[in-house]
Amino acid sequence: MKKKAIIFDLDNTIYPVSAIATELFASLFRLLEESGELTKNLDEVKQNLMRRPFQLVAADFGFSENLAQKGTDLLANLRYEGPIAPFSDYAETRMLPVEKFLVTTGFLALQQSKVEGMGIEKDFREIHIVDLTKATKKKVFTDIMDRHGFQRAEVLVVGDDPESELKAAVELGIDAVLYDKINLHPEQTSFPRIIDFGDLRAFVL
Repeated sequence: MKKKAIIFDLDNTIYPVSAIATELFASLFRLLEESGELTKNLDEVKQNLMRRPFQLVAADFGFSENLAQKGTDLLANLRYEGPIAPFSDYAETRMLPVEKFLVTTGFLALQQSKVEGMGIEKDFREIHIVDLTKATKKKVFTDIMDRHGFQRAEVLVVGDDPESELKAAVELGIDAVLYDKINLHPEQTSFPRIIDFGDLRAFVL
């Protein structure tokens, strides 16, 4: 069935987090360093924070309640004020004849500032910033389909994380494509894998 809508992830899908991470996370990384809790795996934690929501990383690496709360408070008020360049092939998505939705997990002000920094607001029919304490990507995907009358076969989910948006898509019976521009999952075989948005045409048209 021809696709009518694509749901995109944001971080490491529309743009590379690594391009802004040093500046963006400077205060957070300093907090983690000064806490003294993560001396053995600090580098691994930093790498995870560039790919996954803070709350999940904090839980997986056993942050103390105090450190997790300080990190949450810091990120809740954080914005990125500079321009952000999307991936070079992002322009290909604008030529796809389907409705486009952006669904990202994170802190509202921070995620909004990224969207504004790229100037991509008009590229999407809707933009959803998911607060993990209140909802999930899976719930938002379902809501989008219900409100717009899309059948599952008419929707495609595109993202960089097999354990987040792509997993949610599979659980809902939606086709999903792994966009792996920065080569995080070279051996992944559970999903069709692309490294250029131009290749999405084959899944849509």
